Amino acid sequence: MDKRDVLIYYAIKYEGNYNRIRKAIIDEEVAAKTNCTNCITIFDSEYPKEFLDLKCPPFVLFYKGNLELLKGEKIAIVGSRKPSDYALEATRLLALNKQDKVIVSGLAKGIDGQAHSYAKKTIAILGSGIDYIYPRENYKLYERIASEGLLLSEYPYKSIPYAYNFPFRNRLIAALASEVYIMEAHEKSGTLTTINEALELAREIKVLPFNLFQKEGAYNNRLIQDGALLINHQCLGIDKTYYFM
Repeated sequence: MDKRDVLIYYAIKYEGNYNRIRKAIIDEEVAAKTNCTNCITIFDSEYPKEFLDLKCPPFVLFYKGNLELLKGEKIAIVGSRKPSDYALEATRLLALNKQDKVIVSGLAKGIDGQAHSYAKKTIAILGSGIDYIYPRENYKLYERIASEGLLLSEYPYKSIPYAYNFPFRNRLIAALASEVYIMEAHEKSGTLTTINEALELAREIKVLPFNLFQKEGAYNNRLIQDGALLINHQCLGIDKTYYFM
């Protein structure tokens, strides 16, 4: 059997679980032909070369939408699921100012959804099966991205979104982008896994500064103090007199 078909069989059988797929490969487990379409493997020319930088590159990617977006210049915009109004507005401005880039995020509530909503070109990387819409409130956004953008997941159709999928998924968001924009991060948030992966991969990290009296932005300001680059008025495409008002 073709090695590509073998990988797809393992990915479906083990619901995208990286370690179980890897073990099946090592053990040369018996595989069967599948009828899966809309999937690419690590052996295919369409496979994103950026993922080869990872210690654990996905063996198979399931998708809906336009694979041509993988060829564009990509940036990631990520942050809290419960962001401040300030971070939401900055995300809107950033996405509008980066219409020439492909915006990558995770289709979560909050910052992710805002970034996808205002992006002209966007890729959503899911922590659930490619057909499993999570969170449900982003149903319309999911449908729009499937039609006009690109949905990617290493988890096959109908796979449940286990909690541990999301921090593991974040490595793909960091890897796919040349720059990672952190709009609002908290000390114990999932955004930190994206930051750590971005550092590991030597991706450029830019962070939104907060007013010193804003409790929500304490971790953002700490990241800047530790050496992250600043998201300034030019990044947001606004006049600096407005920015500092």
